[in-house]
Amino acid sequence: MKQWKSIAVSRDTQLEAAISVLETGGQRIVLVVDDDERLQGTLTDGDVRRALLRHKSLTTPVEQVMCASPQVAQLDWSRERILSLMESSRLLHLPVLDSSGRVVGLETLHELLDKKRIDNPVFLMAGGFGKRLYPLTQDCPKPMLKVGDKPILELILQSLADAGFHHFYISTHYLPEMIRDHFGDGSKWKVSIQYVHEDAPLGTGGALGLLPPGEIQLPMILMNGDLLTRIDYRSLLEFHQRHQGAATLCVREYESQIPYGVIQSEGHRITHIVEKPIQRFFISAGIYVLSPDLIGRVAPGQHIDMPTLLEQEILAGREVNMFPVHEYWLDIGRMDDFHRAQDEVRS
Repeated sequence: MKQWKSIAVSRDTQLEAAISVLETGGQRIVLVVDDDERLQGTLTDGDVRRALLRHKSLTTPVEQVMCASPQVAQLDWSRERILSLMESSRLLHLPVLDSSGRVVGLETLHELLDKKRIDNPVFLMAGGFGKRLYPLTQDCPKPMLKVGDKPILELILQSLADAGFHHFYISTHYLPEMIRDHFGDGSKWKVSIQYVHEDAPLGTGGALGLLPPGEIQLPMILMNGDLLTRIDYRSLLEFHQRHQGAATLCVREYESQIPYGVIQSEGHRITHIVEKPIQRFFISAGIYVLSPDLIGRVAPGQHIDMPTLLEQEILAGREVNMFPVHEYWLDIGRMDDFHRAQDEVRS
């Protein structure tokens, strides 16, 4: 069983602090306990994302968003009984309690089954010019700019390989030889890499039409080649498979404050004045899960951007879902983002 005290919080812990424990604990779950170590509830990625979708504040006490009645195992249960409950209830974690309701450990389905490889393919988009980072990109593709001592694209690939992915495609256009020379066939990272070259830019979704016909049989992760993130890819895939949509779009919450008092009115009569209101939106995080059927609908050579492609799916009546990202995420699109990445990789 896993040690659990490093992933325990109290009921009045703020959501922001609980998310930090969730990310650093590495178990994809937080246990909410009282002063006697009795289990009060659990907090998972799903609970956090549902709270974010409801625009819950990060100062919200964790007891308001936790699962207050989680399933548990008893200390004397056998491995087979625990595994049977986890599989029948589709659980990834199971707190283990003693006869007094105190937490004594944590079982995880991943450890019980020891399934480490993920066969879903990953498509990394690395063909852009990176014009906003000029002159750094004058002689170097943006994904090959170094953050610390490694190219951005290598940091992305390594994080995915560490998560268990082994089947990669990389799209290229601008200075493709630099990418091919660095990554080769992927054997250095114990993965396989195939390259998809765009002779002319095809937009953020057009390279999908250049994938080998019929080769994509499982939902595929598509990711921009200029992102640094600690997203839980397994949770993302599980979410997509559970909801069975044509696509899942990862989103981030973005806040924008209007620097003036906003007037609400009826005709010439003012009904309300809101001083410097904050508006919240969900924005694309540049990470997607795409069904094989969707990929097959992109014609070879078709120029299309991802927003347009997803809009077409929605208009056709196919389901496109969103997956809120609360983990670390940085889009290296501008020079200040690049400098920020250098600072954060050293911290």
